[in-house]
Amino acid sequence: MAMAMAMSTTADTSSRWSLKSLSCALPSLNSSKTCSSLRFSTSSRRQHGLTLTRSRSTKHPLLIQSFTGLASATPLLSLGFSDCNSFGNNFAIVSNGSRIYAMRHGRRVPKLNRPPDQRRALLRGLTTQLLKHGRIKTTRARASAVRKYVDKMITLAKDGSLHKRRQALGFIYEKQIVHALFAEVPDRYGERNGGYTRIIRTLPRRGDNAPMAFIELV
Repeated sequence: MAMAMAMSTTADTSSRWSLKSLSCALPSLNSSKTCSSLRFSTSSRRQHGLTLTRSRSTKHPLLIQSFTGLASATPLLSLGFSDCNSFGNNFAIVSNGSRIYAMRHGRRVPKLNRPPDQRRALLRGLTTQLLKHGRIKTTRARASAVRKYVDKMITLAKDGSLHKRRQALGFIYEKQIVHALFAEVPDRYGERNGGYTRIIRTLPRRGDNAPMAFIELV
């Protein structure tokens, strides 16, 4: 009877969790050769199938490395590692092919509530009509947007070369306006350096109350 009680007490103490066994199972940052691990026992004599051991070999097929998912990619300087020179190195960089776009500071482009192809077609049409009639009525936003394109066409006409003429033909819709522009601009704006258009504000448009303006050639 005494032998049976002694055997039962030894079996209970061997199967209990102890602080030493738990500390051995925790990951160690100082030693890289030793690896704490969990081992599943395959013997049928033991009743508990999970035991904690400390193993110095990681090639055993039944060993599972202890959990280190919460450990940082690069330890802090306070832990004594010299390969970390800043706090930013403590986080792993994930490259998944995403793109980062900065804010459009200082890049003011009048959208005119249209996609790029329709916006360019609108500006080409307004430029053609302004050079044809000399004065048109449109919204203030469109008048301000088309002003630089009209000035550019007049600057090309002042140069008068064949290359500049072909550039103007690629932007203005009507060829007769381009030839007339290259013929009249040197005499009309020969002494003027920029500022070939003028914007005059007028009453808002009836219906949607959009701000309107006249844009004309000087």
